[in-house]
Amino acid sequence: MSHAILQPVIILVLWSMVMWAWLYATRLPAMMRARTKLDPTLPGDVMLGGLPPQVRWKADNYNHLMEQPTLFYATALTLALLERGDGLNLWLAWAYVFLRVAHSLIQALVNRIPLRFAVFMTASGVLVILAIRAAVAVF
Repeated sequence: MSHAILQPVIILVLWSMVMWAWLYATRLPAMMRARTKLDPTLPGDVMLGGLPPQVRWKADNYNHLMEQPTLFYATALTLALLERGDGLNLWLAWAYVFLRVAHSLIQALVNRIPLRFAVFMTASGVLVILAIRAAVAVF
C-alpha cells in the first residue's frame, strides 16, 4: 500500500487540532471578559454572539475543517487502499492541505471573504479532481 498520501491526511488532522486549541485559547478568555453566561437553552450563536469577531473566526474555521475535509479524508484513504496514493494524487493531496491551511489562516487572522472564498474554491477544485481520480481507480 502506498502510505505517502497518508502524510497530508495526518497533517490536516493535526492542523485541525491546532485550530481547535487556538479557538479555545481565544474563546475562553473572551468569554470570561464578556462574563458570558452558559445557558443550555440558548443556541450557541446566540450565547456566544457577543464575543468579538476575531474570536468567533477561529471557531468558524474549526467548524469548516469538520465539513469538506471529511471528503478529502475518505478520498485519500481510498487512494491509499488502492495503492494510488503517489504521483499526481499525492501532489493534489498536498495542494489541498496547503490550501486548507491557507484558508484557515486567512479566516482566523483577517477574514477577507473574497480572498478566503477564492482559496476555498481552489481547494474545492483540487478535491473534485482528486475525487474523480479516485472514482476512476475504483470503477
